Amino acid sequence: EGGSFSILPSTTILSTWTIHRLPWDTGPPFGDMTTKAQALEAVRRSGRALLEQSDELRADRDVVLEAVKNHWYALQFASEDLRADKDVVLQALKISEQTLQFASEELRADKEVVLQAVRMNGQVLQAASQNLQADREIVLEAVKQNSNALRHASSELRADKELVLTSLKRNGNTLRYACEELRANKEVVLEAVRQSRYALNDASRELQADKDVVLEAVKQNAHALRYASTELRADKEVALAAVKQTYQTLHLLGEALHRDQDVLLLAVRSPQGE
Repeated sequence: EGGSFSILPSTTILSTWTIHRLPWDTGPPFGDMTTKAQALEAVRRSGRALLEQSDELRADRDVVLEAVKNHWYALQFASEDLRADKDVVLQALKISEQTLQFASEELRADKEVVLQAVRMNGQVLQAASQNLQADREIVLEAVKQNSNALRHASSELRADKELVLTSLKRNGNTLRYACEELRANKEVVLEAVRQSRYALNDASRELQADKDVVLEAVKQNAHALRYASTELRADKEVALAAVKQTYQTLHLLGEALHRDQDVLLLAVRSPQGE
């Protein structure tokens, strides 16, 4: 799936060069540049050099795009007008989807802009406006690119069964972002446990006690048994399905099964497992 994404702190557009100083930005800040050519040379070496330029140069498209081309985070130092310029932001997004977080509020609510960004990295849905986090087309594109984008969707869309299933087919762990009702939906949870041994932990208590669901989870990965109900961890059929894969699940079984000859014999014959 796509890369990770995190919103930089809210203390972005400030008047000190020290903000967001990144590992590859070494040395003292650049001094004021008096010509466009000098500014272009400076921003090629370090995106933060854009912050040291005059208001006129920070409002120059060529200078800003050159800075962003080399260091995506440099868009935060551009003039307000350029951060609100759709053409500039769209070009910046081609360089890095991370630049969405520095676009103007209006552009983070622009469907075309956000679609381009989430198709590159679904996680940038976090930087979109609340309205677009509730836009099904946007969220579906984001989830297709990175299933974890579901966490940034609106509560209404995290209750959308089709959308949640799309996410789960890529990553069962995203069940944790689904609404409570869907985490109690057997079809949804079955899809999740087929993809991840951890998903059973996010299912409702009722489904953690559902034998069909637990057997499916255990067949996929025996260690999912740790998230099953106490009653099912004492169920012989479930126990046999687990120890058949690995004897390391013996300690997860109900105490009575520790003395069950069928369970013990199968455990001895089983591979070591994980």
